[in-house]
Amino acid sequence: MVLINFIVILMAGGILAWVVSRWSAAAPKWIALGSMGLNLVLVIAVWMENCVVHPAEDSWIIKLDYQWIPAFGINFSLALDGLSLLMLMLTFFLGFLAVITSWKEITYRVGFYYFNLLWVIAGITGVFLTTDLFLFYFFWEVMLIPMYFLIGIWGHENRQYAAYKFFIFTQASGLLMLLAIAGLYFVHGDQTGNYTFGYFQLLETQLSPGMERWLMLGFLAAFVVKLPIVPFHTWLPDAHSQAPTAGSLILAGLLLKTGAYGLIRFVLPLFPHAAHEFGTWGMALGVVGIIYGAILAFGQTDLKRLVAYTSVSHMGFVMVGVFAFNELAMQGVVMQMITHGISTGALFILAGSIYERIHTREITSMGGFWIKAPFMGTITLIFVLASLGLPGLGNFVAEFLTLLGAWQADRLLTVLATLGLVAATAYSLRIMQRVFLGMKSGEAPFEDFSLREKIMMVPLAVVIILLGVYPHPVFSTAESSIAKLFSGFSQEQPASTEKQLKEGGAHE
Repeated sequence: MVLINFIVILMAGGILAWVVSRWSAAAPKWIALGSMGLNLVLVIAVWMENCVVHPAEDSWIIKLDYQWIPAFGINFSLALDGLSLLMLMLTFFLGFLAVITSWKEITYRVGFYYFNLLWVIAGITGVFLTTDLFLFYFFWEVMLIPMYFLIGIWGHENRQYAAYKFFIFTQASGLLMLLAIAGLYFVHGDQTGNYTFGYFQLLETQLSPGMERWLMLGFLAAFVVKLPIVPFHTWLPDAHSQAPTAGSLILAGLLLKTGAYGLIRFVLPLFPHAAHEFGTWGMALGVVGIIYGAILAFGQTDLKRLVAYTSVSHMGFVMVGVFAFNELAMQGVVMQMITHGISTGALFILAGSIYERIHTREITSMGGFWIKAPFMGTITLIFVLASLGLPGLGNFVAEFLTLLGAWQADRLLTVLATLGLVAATAYSLRIMQRVFLGMKSGEAPFEDFSLREKIMMVPLAVVIILLGVYPHPVFSTAESSIAKLFSGFSQEQPASTEKQLKEGGAHE
């Protein structure tokens, strides 16, 4: 029942926070913090038991399956493997910090705010756990509505425009995925007489090449928009710059990862031939995103938009690694999902802290903050160096493995992707130069991190350093899931693909 508890605790906590806000403005904060803290403790306990104390040979650690609407083949099916376990740990860790981030920032409609915050995280949790495609789409939509409210109600000056844009992009692409799910449902039913949305049953569906391409494109539309990949990225900078700090943290740290997770969990296993045909195009789109996002990040003067474009660049590495089709690159992708969530989430918290102090996001109005706030400057330097991929920090491990695996698939595209690391150095160091070094912005007081902010930032810094010097726990947890993915994937591919995968394994 632990899988159900993950979701129920968040949904019930959200409703309770909304209800009790009529009597107490402080109670919703503590309810939200307790809900996220309880889930964080539970998921760490599951990880310690299954992936540290008793490493599971089977890639699936826990499975749960109840009939829901049997007439239409819809079940309440949840399952946990190493990949989804890592994503849940990231989700509850960042969710816990999102509550702390909101502690003083949110001052009106507090109960409704924490209701939306907990429900968007519940939707993300469901996406990482479900193995029924109808239920997957349900949780995909559960993520959308609360995030729309978080941006539209508690955002900044252009929040309505950003919220509408976010809603339109994600809803339109999600409807294309729904059509693809329905198509897969009917094709499988016509073949077997068993109409079901079950993930494991749909893996056995035999698709013609043309049908497989069209269905894959439906899933791909939803995932590349959420990731996002150029040219479907334009909603992201607006949403990030207008969202409250916790909203930006969840967007960068978690919502983008649902797109990457969808590629790994659904696109590759369900449509192996079409995915392989799309491989070069997928890597090329990733490279375009890496370079384009880095160039635009360097040109921004709004601190939150700058960090938002770094996400476009970093998520390009995910696209490159996924469509490189080897385990080495996929390990890099999993690490990138985690380290990007931590480092970029930390930079958004930093941007929110600066905004609280000087009430502007324009870096042209900043400068010389290191003298006034040395602790803030030191923590920021750690995450800026992580963002540019400095060895010894987690992002370096992720990008190095991704490029090493991509080299086996396409050397030209790998070389071009490496140029993004050079651009990352430019925009990352620009943050330090314009915000914390250089000329003083004025004589107005500028406070260093408070105790509450230190409680948020220090654990993030510790984790990003630990992942850089000792990434083994992440690799060992995801290893069985990735091995299972490529063992099934290689069996479905033409001989040329099998040869490529075997050669990749030999290089590893």
